[in-house]
Amino acid sequence: MPAVSALYRYPVKGFTPEARDELVVQPDGRIAGDRVLAFRFADAVEPEDADGLESWPKSRGLALMDFPALARVALLFDADADADAQRLRLSADGVVLAEAGLDDAGRRELEEAVTAFVQASPDARRLEKEGVLPLRLVGDGVTARFQDRARGYVSLHGAASVDDVDAAVAAPVDSRRFRSNIVVSGAGAWDELGWSGRIRIGEVAFEVQRPIGRCAAIMANPDTGERDARLLRVLTTEFDQAEPTLGILLLPADGGGVVRVGDEVIIER
Repeated sequence: MPAVSALYRYPVKGFTPEARDELVVQPDGRIAGDRVLAFRFADAVEPEDADGLESWPKSRGLALMDFPALARVALLFDADADADAQRLRLSADGVVLAEAGLDDAGRRELEEAVTAFVQASPDARRLEKEGVLPLRLVGDGVTARFQDRARGYVSLHGAASVDDVDAAVAAPVDSRRFRSNIVVSGAGAWDELGWSGRIRIGEVAFEVQRPIGRCAAIMANPDTGERDARLLRVLTTEFDQAEPTLGILLLPADGGGVVRVGDEVIIER
């Protein structure tokens, strides 16, 4: 029986994940505490609203797709804390870049630290484009509003699928590259792409929506921040995919609930 082997949420869009023992799935299809902050480009607009649901494409701020060096930045942020107690800590290679709250002064400190880190990285030239600087840290630290898609979605992939990709390339490949909320073990490689209809994980019944088309973010090594594997091409050539795909998108069918590590994945169809 497939079961949840790892859970992740991403408090700051485009930055490293926070491993969790459990995730709260909101009725709107988003994970509580997930993508509640983002570093916005100077000329980018705020999230778009479609039928009461917000989305914010990666192109509007810092993201691994264009800034792979961000993979080296570890973060610590308690999205469950009271707003006044929230602090974001950013570090790279064991050195703290900044630690501050989300008041105006704290946001400026964090913005300056991230800007300096990127300017010292191989991605520095991307900051030189018109309309990028100054970076602005946006979001209230509570509301999940910086998802790529208006419906938000919960993302899931099978560990065996990642193992298949890892075996096909020289560079190390693990689940962190694919940035899913839920990682499942006990299913065969690529089995999740064949799931349809309804699946149940812990307290939550989900409707399977569609496979996840992948972007250049998966080419970034999560430890070094280097693009060390041409995984988009690997997925299409080695695995005969029309488009690079790994994992599936889910939406809660009957409201939200809690998903925990160890929960069985029941295919209800």
